[in-house]
Amino acid sequence: MILRRVIEHVREQNWTAIGIDFCIVVIGVFVGIQVSNWNETRLSRDKSAVFTERLKDDLRKEGWRYQFLLAYYRDVRDATETTADALSGKAPLSNEAFLVNAYRATQYKQGAGRRATYDELISTGGIGLIEDRELLQLAVRAYSLTTLENLAKEGIESHYRQLFRMTIPNETQRALARQCGDRYILPGDFRGFDQVIDYPCETGLSEADINAAVDALRSAPQTLPYLRLRVADIETRLQDLTGNNRDVFEGFLEIAKEQP
Repeated sequence: MILRRVIEHVREQNWTAIGIDFCIVVIGVFVGIQVSNWNETRLSRDKSAVFTERLKDDLRKEGWRYQFLLAYYRDVRDATETTADALSGKAPLSNEAFLVNAYRATQYKQGAGRRATYDELISTGGIGLIEDRELLQLAVRAYSLTTLENLAKEGIESHYRQLFRMTIPNETQRALARQCGDRYILPGDFRGFDQVIDYPCETGLSEADINAAVDALRSAPQTLPYLRLRVADIETRLQDLTGNNRDVFEGFLEIAKEQP
């Protein structure tokens, strides 16, 4: 339509009309580009808001895992040290209490991390959508941290765990797992931390089976050194979580205060 009018005006040498048509075309192109830019900005802003909330939600859940595992491994460390103290004669225990703590000293837990949003942003190049610099910094630090994975790996591979599993009869191990093993709590529940592993329990084993298991552990020359090594390894990782990575820990606490 515009092109036909321009051709007619050129034939008629109506330069004023040609100038008006040219202005109409330029203004139309400008308005079209501006509207497109506005739409793109609005869509980018909407995507930024969506990904920001998704990332916050993932970090809240990751923060819960961080605090849960911190509490869990403190309990494992305490059980390990209690066993070592009893074995060295520093703080005697009944045989059943000794066996329960000795079993809990073998435990480890990892839990699945919540990093789907962060990984999506990285893989698609959309990390720039997160305009909150503090939030982005927390995500980068949190998802670069390997301490929780190292805690689980060291727990699986610990010499003490191997010694315990090789020394104690399998039926005794099954009874301990059944009666005194880890309990499940719902993710996000901060009230149940003290009920996962550090709770009163009775093994249900006979006195003879308990005494036989304890005697086997006490007679193994490497039990005490391996227990002490396990305590030292856990404490190193706990210090990493609460000291060297204090900014991550505090960042999780701050984001947990926000209403989802």
